[in-house]
Formats: sequence, C-alpha cells, structure tokens
Amino acid sequence: MYVALFYETVENYVERRQPFRELHLAYAKTWQREGKLVLAGATKPDGALLVFKGASVAEVEGFATNDPYVKNGLISKWTAREWVVVIGN
Repeated sequence: MYVALFYETVENYVERRQPFRELHLAYAKTWQREGKLVLAGATKPDGALLVFKGASVAEVEGFATNDPYVKNGLISKWTAREWVVVIGN
C-alpha cells in the first residue's frame, strides 16, 4: 500500500523554512530508514509530495502532524491519500 502526502506551503516558504530545515530532514530520514518514506520533494510552485509505502493513512497523518514544518506553520494545508499504484512497484 502506498500513501501520498500532499503539502501546500505558505508564502515565502523557502526563506521561512531555514530554521526548521534540518529538523524536518532528520525527521523524514527516520521514516526513510524505516522503509516507510520512499520519495519526497518539492512540487512547483508551492507544495511538496511525499510518498510512503507500507504505512497506513493514519500513520502518514501522524507523520504530518509531527513534522517540524507543519508544527511551525510552514504548511498551510496537507492531505494524505491512499494511492493505488497500477504500473510500477
């Protein structure tokens, strides 16, 4: 099972994220080491997409709730959705 987590960022996000960037990356890398976060990156012009494998929607919602970017107001909206992959692994 895959879950896609969509983030919408606030205005001036790139400038405002700096104090929290290392915390956010360390947090995300923990999930990557556990094999749950498989892809993550920015979507232009104002968002991000994180793809989880083997995690439930509830677990991914927990990830978002505890993400330093979310906790510090850099994400204006987030949505976690089950993603049914038809082609690929």
